[in-house]
Amino acid sequence: MSASAVSRRRLLTGMAALAGAAMAPAALVACGGGASPSLTAGTSPGRSGEPIPGGSVATSRTSLGSLYSDEVPRRAMQAVVDAFTAQTGIAVALNTVDARSFQDQITAYLQGRPDAVFTWFAGYRMRFFADRGLTAELTDLWTGFGDRYTDGVRRAASGTDGEQYFVPFHTYPWVVVYRRSVWQERGYEPPVTIDEFTALARRMEADGLVPLAFGNRDGWPAMGTFDILDMRLNGYDFHIGLADGRERWTDARVRTVFERWRELLPFHQRGALGRTWQDAARTLMNGEAGMYFAGTFAGEQADEATRPDLDFFPFPLLGTPYDDEHAIDAPINGFMMSPSPADPDAARALLEFLATGEAQVLYVTENPNRIAVARDADTSGYTDLQRKMERILAGAGRIAQFLDRDTRPDFAGPTGLQAFFADFLSDPEQDLGALLGRVQQHWDSLEQ
Repeated sequence: MSASAVSRRRLLTGMAALAGAAMAPAALVACGGGASPSLTAGTSPGRSGEPIPGGSVATSRTSLGSLYSDEVPRRAMQAVVDAFTAQTGIAVALNTVDARSFQDQITAYLQGRPDAVFTWFAGYRMRFFADRGLTAELTDLWTGFGDRYTDGVRRAASGTDGEQYFVPFHTYPWVVVYRRSVWQERGYEPPVTIDEFTALARRMEADGLVPLAFGNRDGWPAMGTFDILDMRLNGYDFHIGLADGRERWTDARVRTVFERWRELLPFHQRGALGRTWQDAARTLMNGEAGMYFAGTFAGEQADEATRPDLDFFPFPLLGTPYDDEHAIDAPINGFMMSPSPADPDAARALLEFLATGEAQVLYVTENPNRIAVARDADTSGYTDLQRKMERILAGAGRIAQFLDRDTRPDFAGPTGLQAFFADFLSDPEQDLGALLGRVQQHWDSLEQ
């Protein structure tokens, strides 16, 4: 068996841990449950993505609501949609909304007239809407393509009733990204422990670099830092229990996370609350910052000349018993279907295509900052960075979906954790007990 095959098998084994794992709002809601149908008949793709001879759907149009608004993912999504239309004759209206607006307005969107198919996330955030009847059950589709996914991925796509509501598409790890040429010029080496990490950060400061790029204007990026510190300090099980309400934010273990975070903040880029993650990533690309803790999507801000210069390493170990879990955030992005699309057959045909390795490889080829989830994806054309993503995920003993995906959206959103984390970042020396008391009070105030 080849090394790449072994790596692929290890990745799929590691992903089994996932089981425990610029449009105005009015326009967002008005996208509608599918474009107006035409009178031209189309063909429905089979399980492999090829058209079924003689197969047909009622109309030849559907719609896809997408939050892939940055240039690289938007181009990649368009390539996938174009391939689907070329194979089936079914036209797809791709309605793209900036990611923050899409996420902040998702509840109103789903309660209005959503697109037939829409981008979303696996885990708790998927289950939250599935449990409320705002998305369609897809279990029957899974009988056709379920063998392309591990059991862990299937569970991440399942509602609390055990049925499937989600089609997984691609994933990526949260890691510390850096530029090899900048590090080689200064003789830096990737750190393994937190002491090595902070020593490197001090050295970068002395060399005139911002140690850690950081932007949190969108509210959610800071959650990645909280996630990794909580999992390293308190373990994956506690972290997920905190996200779903089984543990309390007033627990002393949570305070320890914020205390450790406070120690690291001096190495972070100043003015984070006014900077987007894209702006932060660009400071890494232009050599102003030495590191950036983020998803590998940070590479979307690199130009063609810079992209081959990128590398990354896992967040350093903190010297706790939970280091052995090698826990990591590796969100699964995918698709869901609205309960009443204008053309159910066309929408289901699109979802079947998106479940193929063919469609996923097409996307991650256009956007090489992600990797496919389906087992039948041909990864022979992966870049070195994509193969490294596979290896890191294969070695992860626990994989989380990211805090705003592992908890309920009304707790994670702009009036919840986003606001509380921004409060902490603006005044890290404040009374942490009082801050965490307000966080718990907010959770307790939500309808359970």
